[in-house]
Amino acid sequence: MNKKADIKEFDALLDLLRIEKEKDLEEYKKKIQRLSLQERSQSGVAWYPLQVVKQGYTLGSRAYVVVERTKQLGEEHRFRSGKPVRLFTMQTVDGKNEQTGVIYYVKKDRMQIILNSKDSPDWLTKGLLGVDLLFDDRTYQVMEQSLKQVKKASRDRLAELRDIFLGRQAPSQQTQHQPIELPQLNASQNKAVNAILAANEVSIVHGPPGTGKTTTIVQAVRQLTKTESTVLVTAPSNTAVDLITERLAMEGLVVVRIGNISRVDDNVINNTLELRMSQHPESKNIKKLKVQAADMRRQARRYKRKFGQEEYQNRRAKFQEARELMDWANQLETRILEQILDSAQIITCTLIGAADKVLQNRKFRTVVIDEAAQALEPATWVPITKASRVVLTGDPYQLPPTVKAREAARKGLEITLIEKSLQRLPEVHLLDTQYRMHETIMGFSNQRFYQNRLRAADSVAKAQLPIKDQSPLIFIDTAGCGFEEKVHAAYKSRYNPEEFQILCEHLHQLVDSYAGIDLPEIALISPYREQTLHMEQIIDEDPKFREQPITINTIDGFQGQEKEVVYLSLVRSNPKGEIGFLKDYRRMNVAMTRAKKQLIIVGDSATIGGDDFYADLLAFCESKGSYRSAWDYMR
Repeated sequence: MNKKADIKEFDALLDLLRIEKEKDLEEYKKKIQRLSLQERSQSGVAWYPLQVVKQGYTLGSRAYVVVERTKQLGEEHRFRSGKPVRLFTMQTVDGKNEQTGVIYYVKKDRMQIILNSKDSPDWLTKGLLGVDLLFDDRTYQVMEQSLKQVKKASRDRLAELRDIFLGRQAPSQQTQHQPIELPQLNASQNKAVNAILAANEVSIVHGPPGTGKTTTIVQAVRQLTKTESTVLVTAPSNTAVDLITERLAMEGLVVVRIGNISRVDDNVINNTLELRMSQHPESKNIKKLKVQAADMRRQARRYKRKFGQEEYQNRRAKFQEARELMDWANQLETRILEQILDSAQIITCTLIGAADKVLQNRKFRTVVIDEAAQALEPATWVPITKASRVVLTGDPYQLPPTVKAREAARKGLEITLIEKSLQRLPEVHLLDTQYRMHETIMGFSNQRFYQNRLRAADSVAKAQLPIKDQSPLIFIDTAGCGFEEKVHAAYKSRYNPEEFQILCEHLHQLVDSYAGIDLPEIALISPYREQTLHMEQIIDEDPKFREQPITINTIDGFQGQEKEVVYLSLVRSNPKGEIGFLKDYRRMNVAMTRAKKQLIIVGDSATIGGDDFYADLLAFCESKGSYRSAWDYMR
């Protein structure tokens, strides 16, 4: 591949990113800008009304506010940590009624917003408050800037990494590396750790479901901290970053979490840069200076347009004093921030968070990019620009990144850097032993996606439920029952209440068989959000299920989790054999690899059987598991 080809590949990525941004903006306008406040609230893109729970100042001289909604409590919404928002009031105060910011965290009906201002607006106390989602333009800007930086790189480390990922140059290893063997890891995990430690530029770790990818990465990072001052560890989502942060901290390592958080428990908050800053002895002085500066600005703004020379001088002096106080606070804050980051063994953040200004002048020997198979390639390059060695980990056969524009997905934006690396790089380290599933549950996934290279650990290979109906893999066929799918008029999501009745009947039998024995943890999952909402309603209304350990979620929402028993509702049932969403086989791979001891799939073979993937699945269930008819569960 020549240099012109390199440029064309990155030009193509920039073009696909533009298409995706335009589609994202179009959807934003449709969902938010054109709707009334009531419609926005019902669609989950606005909260109104709100009450202020707390106000204060955080890192970078910015004010924050914690708000709580007082209506539609517990209802679904689309607010997530890191999303830009508009905080507003229905009452105009001094000609102003809104302020933008970024969500720091969301927990149930409460969220913390970091405002894009030095002070909280005066109208926060006036009531009639609400918050809207805004279009996230910054993420696209960061990805675009990184792609351009990679494209222009010449005769430096970034250019070398680019050439390796493009397949133009082979990665190399340190000849002097002495292999280590960690007793808590298996052979393939130890091999992956050694590959990471020995790599000069790039290493790839492929971790199928249940193979201990996170355990392997945590131990590799632990080893890296012995020879590197600070390791950068990133992931595509705040949730994934929080999880890896917690696991690293459990090892006794000094971890500093940069950016927004998705979870508010102590295990994450204790590692945030903000908390470390607040625990510093100088933090009280910084906060005092910020409060004094804010008070000076408020005093200065009390002078209206018509005032004399004396008032003008007083106003000017107060603004000047406020600036001096803030400068002093900023100097103290910068010094503390640098001390905390310098002392960190590991810094964690999202891919986009690697562009945070607190990391602006920092370079790292190694960046670890976890869950790389869920990241758009343009986002993956953001942390790569800050390091001289790259570790990509993930599984390209699980959930892909979300691409909203069909054209962009069709032209390749959905293809991740780790997928390309599996094709281009000479060596990828597969973790080959899984510790989650019975071998029969693992079987179809292993056959279809992993060329039968995986094996079940002895501890799980034969693990079954302590009941009579203990087949680890069951398919319940609704063909011929007339259970056709339905479509929600507003959300266009599909659901199938009759199919769920069959699932519920099997669930009733499972619960009954555990009389006098603690019920195992159970998950009910489906590709369709509307089906999960229907399931939640029925389960909540059934006294037999209400107090049981049952989790309900979409497949996407359940990725990374596991339960002893998993029910999978496929929903699709129609005379045309249209399977739509089910065509994403990677999503099904996730769904079928969440169960430890029993997986029950409910679906219509007449609808899905025309697809080769599902035809093979049905055949596998019939030969290796248990194949049943829905008629067996009709009351």
